[in-house]
Amino acid sequence: MTILPKKLPPSILALLLQLTAVALVVLTLRQFSLHPAPLAFALLCGTLAAVLSRIAGIARWWLFIQFAFAPALVLMLALDIPPGFFLAIFLVMLVVYWSTFRTQVPLYLSSRKVWQALETLLPAEQPFTFVDLGSGIGGVLTHLADSRPCGRYHGIEVAPLPFLWSWLRIRFGGYPHCSVRRGSLWDCDLSQYDVVFAYLSPVPMDALWNKARREMRPGSLFISNTFAVHNQPPHESVTVDDLHRSTLYSWRM
Repeated sequence: MTILPKKLPPSILALLLQLTAVALVVLTLRQFSLHPAPLAFALLCGTLAAVLSRIAGIARWWLFIQFAFAPALVLMLALDIPPGFFLAIFLVMLVVYWSTFRTQVPLYLSSRKVWQALETLLPAEQPFTFVDLGSGIGGVLTHLADSRPCGRYHGIEVAPLPFLWSWLRIRFGGYPHCSVRRGSLWDCDLSQYDVVFAYLSPVPMDALWNKARREMRPGSLFISNTFAVHNQPPHESVTVDDLHRSTLYSWRM
C-alpha cells in the first residue's frame, strides 16, 4: 500500500510526508484545543512522519531520519547555534554523500571480515582484474591488493570526499596495482573485468544486474555484498560473521 506515487525521488517524498505529518498534527491539536510544548509537538510530527513513511514504502533507513528531523530542528533552535555551523555540516554531508538523494545509494563501508571473505571468492593463483563499484574510501581495494597481489584492482566512486580519500590512500600507500577514478558506476564498462564487486543498496540492484548481464564476459564473477538481486538466486552465498551478519552473493556469468 502506498499513499504517494513511488516515482517521486525519495528525498522529495520524505519532505512531502514531513509536511503532511505537520499539517495533520496541527489540525488535530486545533480540533482538541491542545497546546503542547515545542519538543512534544516535534515528537508527534516525527512519529507520524515515520509512520507515514513506513506506509509509503520508503526504505527503512529513512524512518529514523523522518522521526528525528523535527525534534532535532527544535533542539538546535533551542541551543541557538550559529547558522554557519549548519552550513558547514551541510557542506561536509554534500561532499561525503553527494548524489545519495538521487541514486539512493548511501555510503556503506564493508567490514574487514567481508574483505577477508572476498579473498576466498577471487581466482586462485592467476592474474585477474577486479572493480569495486562505489569503492568508498578504498578499504576493499587496498586490502585485496595486499592479500592477493596477482590481481589488478580498480575503483569507481562518485562522492568527492571518499574519492579523494581513496585516491590519496592508494597514491601514497604504495599500491601499484590499484587505481580509483571519480565517476558513475553506470558509465563503467564491466566487460573489462574478471570480478565485479558492489556494496550499494536494494534500489539499484535489478538495474545493475541487467547491466552486468549485458556487459560482463562469460565466466566472469559478479559479487554483491548484502543486497541480492530480485528473482535471481545466487550461485553461491557466503555469510560473514561480522556486526551486520553480512552475506556475499555471487553469480557466475
